Amino acid sequence: MAELKNHTFRGTKRPSSDGSDDVKLADSKKPTAMISSLLEDPAAAIANTRHEFGEHGGVNMSIEASATFTVMEPETMRRMFAGELGPDRDFFIYSRHFNPTVLNLSRQMAALEGTAAAYCTSSGMSAIAAVLLQLLASGDHVVASRTLYGGTHALMAHFFPRTSNITTTFVDIGDLKEVEKAIVEGKTKVLYFESVSNPTLAVANIPELCRIGHEKGVTVVVDNTFAPMILSPARLGADVVVHSISKFISGGADIIAGAVCGPTKLVNSMMDLRQGSLMLLGPTMNAKVAFELSERIPHLSLRMKEHCRRASVFAERMKKAGLKVVYPGLPDHPQHQLMKSLASPEYGFGGMLCVDMGTEEKANKLMSILQNTTQFGFMAVSLGYYETLMSCSGSSTSSEMSGEERELAGISPGLVRMSIGYMGTLEQKWSQFEKALAKVQDNGVPFCNN
Repeated sequence: MAELKNHTFRGTKRPSSDGSDDVKLADSKKPTAMISSLLEDPAAAIANTRHEFGEHGGVNMSIEASATFTVMEPETMRRMFAGELGPDRDFFIYSRHFNPTVLNLSRQMAALEGTAAAYCTSSGMSAIAAVLLQLLASGDHVVASRTLYGGTHALMAHFFPRTSNITTTFVDIGDLKEVEKAIVEGKTKVLYFESVSNPTLAVANIPELCRIGHEKGVTVVVDNTFAPMILSPARLGADVVVHSISKFISGGADIIAGAVCGPTKLVNSMMDLRQGSLMLLGPTMNAKVAFELSERIPHLSLRMKEHCRRASVFAERMKKAGLKVVYPGLPDHPQHQLMKSLASPEYGFGGMLCVDMGTEEKANKLMSILQNTTQFGFMAVSLGYYETLMSCSGSSTSSEMSGEERELAGISPGLVRMSIGYMGTLEQKWSQFEKALAKVQDNGVPFCNN
């Protein structure tokens, strides 16, 4: 299979900022020292990727919307199917395999996460499922955080055991001894967790977890959906990083997409014509979607800074107002110092916060007033939108988990997850929140104080 190197497509490339060609992303588990020094800052890494110009010199790349690709000689097709020719030399077979426009977005994602390669998929769940199915076989074992997005938890707890004979042990990812004890040498193949947990906002000790995983010979896979630009799991030791691009990276709540970022060997294996999970299961990203997303990544850093700035201000003010607030940027957060040591200082502590109202009834009352009376935000799942989105996690995005599982994960019935947007001015939105709090108190709903 072809390696995802510095491809030459039909467009023209812009030289990188240092006047040389782009840094080539070699087939290695970790980027070379040269790559590491150049790409330590995700924003700089994205800026250093090659700019694709359009077919006729347009500043934006052309969209390769074709499902299939022609060849000039019959022998060329045979060589492509034999793996002798591929995308690294501008040879494409079919868009369920590699597509030039999707590959360009994938290069941006690899730069964002500091990995040798990446490829984008039709959803975040398809990225997670595909990479796990590529890394695992029947009878294999996974150690995973017990606090995960509900869909991921259901995939591991129910779908994989039923369909693939793959089992998972769920652990407190903050208890390193428990993690180490759960790994069964020779059987456990993957250690899986979220950089910042959904919805409880627990921060994973990525370097230490990677150390444990690698000492035990397992592949470490990290979901970084909650913290693009803020945390860089691969730069901290992770082997593979997955994303739901639908969230912060897209930013518009209008696209469903995912990505797998990791070693070139892994990405190519996922596109293998006989054994590749992406090739054979077919969670293909549409080229038009890839184009849309590639135009949004250049301003991701600006958007993330504002998400994080507002979340930090709101968290502090909500706490002062007497609410029970969960936010990694607050000094009383259990992993505040850890997050501070791992995060990129320009981005703060993330754009997500939680308010624990104690009961689902109180949570619903608060959300209803925030949406329907003061227009602070919308009651909706997902995150990373320019408007604030709110949901009661226990009855929505974590509802796939049993009551006991939610309790173990620290998800209380009244936990309101908020993705803080940047629409309007900060003071305008805070005024809307204050009015909602006053109305909640007027209706006799007490706060769940710290």
